[in-house]
Amino acid sequence: MESRPEYDERLGVPLRWWVQGTMLVATLWLAVVVALPGSVAWAVTAVAMALLAGVFLSYGSARVSVRDGVLTAGRARIEAAHLGAAEALDADATRRTAGREADARAFLLLRPYLKRAVKVAISDPADPTPYWLVSTRHPEELAAALNARPTAG
Repeated sequence: MESRPEYDERLGVPLRWWVQGTMLVATLWLAVVVALPGSVAWAVTAVAMALLAGVFLSYGSARVSVRDGVLTAGRARIEAAHLGAAEALDADATRRTAGREADARAFLLLRPYLKRAVKVAISDPADPTPYWLVSTRHPEELAAALNARPTAG
């Protein structure tokens, strides 16, 4: 029986991206409809909208979860036994940690539309990754779930 996740979030793209993408496709339709027959213009627009939806759904499908002592961020997974302290970062600290204070060995799951993140130290001496930096809409909740987990020892 699978336990309930202690934290679970899908990093879906924001509504404004969908609105702007739809407006871009509508602009494409306006440009194509004057040059091509209507049915071709609609077909081109439908393909463009399907591609846009596919890209947005794929990019926004990343999940962050803490479940059964495992942190999952996108396709990456790490057991709690290898994690140190988790720190919720505000927008400025996230920008610095992902920018000028970044370590090239760190694991990053960042989304440009999410300004806050959680920095999770890696305590496994065999792992060259010093920390994970994971975007989230709720950094305090994710950090609390990670810091409240049972650790091996």
